[in-house]
Amino acid sequence: MNISKMKSSLRVKFRVDQDSIGQVKIPEDAYYGAFTARAIQQYHVTGQRSHLYLIMAFVMIKRSAAIANMRTASLDKKRGNAIVKACDSVLSGKYLDQFVIEAINSGAGTAFNMNVNEVIANIALEILGQKKGKYDVVHPNDHVNMSQSSNDTFPTAMHVSILFSLKQVIPVLDDLIKSLNKKAREFSGFQKIGRTHLMDALPVSLGKEFAAYSTSIAKARDAIAAARKELEFVALGGTAVGTGANTPKGYRVIVISELGTISKLSLKPQLDMQYSLQSKFAVANLSSTLRNLAVEIGKISNDIRLMASGPVAGLSEIGIPAVHAGSSIMPGKVNPSLAECMNMICFNIIGNDIVVALAAQAGQFELNVMLPVMLKAILESTDMLRNFVPIFSHNLIDGLSANKQKLHQYIENSPVIVTLLSPKIGYQKSAELYKESLKSGKTIRQLVISKGLMSEKEVSSLLG
Repeated sequence: MNISKMKSSLRVKFRVDQDSIGQVKIPEDAYYGAFTARAIQQYHVTGQRSHLYLIMAFVMIKRSAAIANMRTASLDKKRGNAIVKACDSVLSGKYLDQFVIEAINSGAGTAFNMNVNEVIANIALEILGQKKGKYDVVHPNDHVNMSQSSNDTFPTAMHVSILFSLKQVIPVLDDLIKSLNKKAREFSGFQKIGRTHLMDALPVSLGKEFAAYSTSIAKARDAIAAARKELEFVALGGTAVGTGANTPKGYRVIVISELGTISKLSLKPQLDMQYSLQSKFAVANLSSTLRNLAVEIGKISNDIRLMASGPVAGLSEIGIPAVHAGSSIMPGKVNPSLAECMNMICFNIIGNDIVVALAAQAGQFELNVMLPVMLKAILESTDMLRNFVPIFSHNLIDGLSANKQKLHQYIENSPVIVTLLSPKIGYQKSAELYKESLKSGKTIRQLVISKGLMSEKEVSSLLG
């Protein structure tokens, strides 16, 4: 350490906080306490702090719990109102740097829950004119965490966080559907060679191909919306093992009602509280819908990359907008970079769903402790969708163009269109013409007319 850094470190002032293990030195300006300070030393994992939606969800829970505890006469109004005001300060955007626990931390997210408890307790203490760490006045466990456990608050915060994120995701999917529908209408007059097994097949409409893409995204979007409904049922009030131990009468109804009001979500008590702690079905189910969406968008991205391949040695059926130079060495090259990026995002989302599935089945008896990694995976997926789908929609899909000449050429030159004539000339004869077309380079239209099998008018009525 150089001299300037040594002097800087010497100027840092500390206070001493006490927890059940013993005393801990805390930076004097920190609003977290002993539990968080110990946890910081242990959970060096991703270098990423917990998601903003999780912070907001947890603080809303603490605020709602304080109100419920006051209404049930379990918490005096002096402490309770200070906790509510402390929560309001955080929800307004203050003190966010004090939530220092990483996204992946202790089982059941206990470290993050305590980080929240300690920060709110110390803000409340200052509101009451007390110094940080004066926990006999406002205690992180006894008062901020009253009637709660990490085991019911973290699952509830998971649901709320995911619901917050889906409010951002659903609209961008709607925009993607609109962009695909717009292209479907724009391309409705273009025929193209169909492909099955990557081989030439009967002609299809380019517009209907894009309409099918729109249908697939709409179905994926609807599945996400349906899965979202199950997340509205929350575990709050179940405390440690889903029995509601240490909660006053009427608390659960009040706390969930308050949480629904402040979060602006349609939250409801999960009737089977033990199920809400044991099973992560609702979360895993939502994750699977994100995976299925990724499968559909990934397939669309693959098709766009293939249709745009070229411009000389590939299919070159559609043109893609140039968002930046495609190569650092090949001048003028344009790549399907946004489709490639979307493919990578889809791979990541599919991988995240595997994480969620493994974590969901890893629950044991009364609790699934793998909550932080599940939430990190889902919020990473929804963040990527929220951020990139609008770019994919507006900077790629909206800018696609049809190569009319290539599309017509492929249909006219492909011997597979003999299929449309086979009802007239028979399967066997059609197969012979197919082979001859490949060998001679003559089109099916030319061969059928030159051999006198059909008139030009008859061929045109079938082939267009």
